[in-house]
Amino acid sequence: MTAEGFLEGRRLQLARGVLLQCIMGGYPAAKFYGSDDGDLALVADPTQIHPLPWSEEPRAFAICDADELTGESSNLSTRGQLKKVIARYAALGLAPVVATELEFFVFAPNTDPTQPFQPPVGLDGRREDGHSAFSVSSNNGLRPFFSEVYKCMAALGLPRDTFMHEMGVSQFEINLLHGDPLLLADQTFLFKHLLKEVALKHGLTVVCMAKPLAHTPGSSMHIHQSIVEIGSGKNVFSDADGQPTAMFRHFIGGQQAGMADFTALFAPNVNSYQRLCHPFASPNNACWSHDNRAAGLRIPASSPVARRVENRLPGADANPYLAIAASLAAGLYGIEHELEPSEAIQGEFDVPDNLSLPCTLHAALERLKRSQLAKELFGTEFIEGYIASKTMELTSFFDEITPWERRVLAAQA
Repeated sequence: MTAEGFLEGRRLQLARGVLLQCIMGGYPAAKFYGSDDGDLALVADPTQIHPLPWSEEPRAFAICDADELTGESSNLSTRGQLKKVIARYAALGLAPVVATELEFFVFAPNTDPTQPFQPPVGLDGRREDGHSAFSVSSNNGLRPFFSEVYKCMAALGLPRDTFMHEMGVSQFEINLLHGDPLLLADQTFLFKHLLKEVALKHGLTVVCMAKPLAHTPGSSMHIHQSIVEIGSGKNVFSDADGQPTAMFRHFIGGQQAGMADFTALFAPNVNSYQRLCHPFASPNNACWSHDNRAAGLRIPASSPVARRVENRLPGADANPYLAIAASLAAGLYGIEHELEPSEAIQGEFDVPDNLSLPCTLHAALERLKRSQLAKELFGTEFIEGYIASKTMELTSFFDEITPWERRVLAAQA
């Protein structure tokens, strides 16, 4: 839209079906978004309008809500779904607080998708070989790229806590500062867009797939969650003596009750399960633990005021609005129904059957299809539309024969 049109308040409209467009570009049947495929209004959030510092010509980026023309939020909008979850907390005098940890890979351009990704050539003329995890000098070869990333983050008002090299080859992680869930979802979404745009300027490719390289850790989007009282700001997970509260237990119980049903929301792509089935600290379970990275729900070591629950299931490929909404909705469900969690696990452990999670996209979609909890919390229209779109993507994947199949199976009698 032109700046003039935007400033005049001209309404931008979008077909409802676009909210269910699959990643290959197609759409599920019209019955999932209304047979008329009528319009939605894109309403810019006035706090999320950003001039883009990396653009050579002046451009701005506006994050919008997708609203029905009658004014209410569209049930198909993931940002709208998150706002509804936050409102349900507010009705109880509570406000969730979240932080996201986003991992990503920086690669050389990959013009042939049949070939593996490669790390870029650094300033020293070499490609990283994977020995730089947590090194203070690990990103020196990419210094110009990261310098512009930092400058663009500052220009967009994106505060960062820590930035580090992760365990994978040319893999990095950012920790965004904790705050309002909608703000953190917006910041995570905007940061991923920033990364890809700045990378293109530097002749690089940023990849937020859950598992872009074999035999290498995948990329997560861990979600840290706590709840405070509106007004006092008190963390309701800790009592006056600094001990865990019943609400803390119930929140964990709700997370456990929802994780299997919501796995397809946290792990939305075929590739997501490559990360989960080859763990490298990417646990595919609904166990909880004090500071054990093998558990899907981890309670990090912290002071009572910072007591929180880390959901380690979502990958970097997850929609931040939907993943945060699903995680918080499950926790609130536990609080409302006073659900008790399982016993905490420590050390080496076997996952009980009732705490195991789907390990393929097909299984996750089948679980979501049967979930009355998902339909109760997000509405039948959203869940059925989401399943329809993801089923199209899964079908497209099965329409291709992989190099592994040709290499290994072709010689079989």
